[in-house]
Amino acid sequence: MTVYIDPPIWPGHGRMWSHLVSDVSFEELHTFAARLGAPRRAFDRDHYDLPSTRYADAVRLGAVEVGSKELVRRLTAAGLRRPKGRPA
Repeated sequence: MTVYIDPPIWPGHGRMWSHLVSDVSFEELHTFAARLGAPRRAFDRDHYDLPSTRYADAVRLGAVEVGSKELVRRLTAAGLRRPKGRPA
């Protein structure tokens, strides 16, 4: 199981956010997120939005830290990228 997380550099709702993705399947991603205790409502098309307060927890559970560009590259290469404006 390989799940990736980018640094919490994305602002929103008064917080900083990270993105959590899988380069294998959405099933793998949902399984990891459930182990982390992330609510399903945090899933946005092809990733989970995680607040900065959960970043260390995700890494402790095994999420691999990568930069944002690398995260998108892996997601796209896996065929799992679902950009906004396209059907899910």
